[in-house]
Amino acid sequence: MQMNAKYNSFVAVGDSFTEGMSDLLPDGTYRGWADILAGRMAAQSPGFRYANLAVRGKLIGQIVAEQVGVAAEMQADVVTLVGGLNDTLRPKCDMNRVCDLLEEAVERLVPSCKQLVLMRSPGRNGPVMERFRPRMEALFTHIDNLAARHDALVVDLYGATVLGDQRLWDVDRLHLTAEGHRRIAEAVWQAIGYPPEEDWRAPLGETAPPRWAARRVSDVRFARQHLAPWIVRRLTGRSSGDGLPPKRPDLLPWEDPRV
Repeated sequence: MQMNAKYNSFVAVGDSFTEGMSDLLPDGTYRGWADILAGRMAAQSPGFRYANLAVRGKLIGQIVAEQVGVAAEMQADVVTLVGGLNDTLRPKCDMNRVCDLLEEAVERLVPSCKQLVLMRSPGRNGPVMERFRPRMEALFTHIDNLAARHDALVVDLYGATVLGDQRLWDVDRLHLTAEGHRRIAEAVWQAIGYPPEEDWRAPLGETAPPRWAARRVSDVRFARQHLAPWIVRRLTGRSSGDGLPPKRPDLLPWEDPRV
């Protein structure tokens, strides 16, 4: 990818990671790396257009069925596709089916855009990460192979040590903080050919680790407010994104959501 790239449109496809959780704005909506990236791209290209079709909780089959065709019809310069990780976190996951669906998505999107961007998603260091790491790495290997066959870009967030730092993750332990999203935006910015503005892989400064009592209080709060509802949704077949529309369903000129 050459530096000093210029693009006139961008469509983001995916789940909560691309929707922007948990980079919360004052009005209760989420910003996230895709919005940050779109704003920076728009500053380089008058008339820049942006759509974000992502909806939290979506599995790769839902992304393919509900978002991929819409994105392909938009004929954007850049399309980002991040999906499949929610599938790997389910108790039962058919990885062959997940990989087949991801391949279908790539094959439909590549002819429709100038540059398709895939990602090896980051994960918060901890026991949950270790439990699902084999599935995640199988998914990432497939993503690498797809990118090589279809001339797509891969942004390796998984390989960035800093993105495993628990301080970059929200209290739900599933979604990035505002600082985490800002770093993702810089990573994609550089990957698609814009000049670096900072080292997004730079480690966070040293801080004293939380005391044992504080960690236990945090664990209890997490279990009550986030883990228990997540388990209930899994058992009842519901999703946090049920009934929610995409955040930016149409490819329209960029408008800063903070204004």
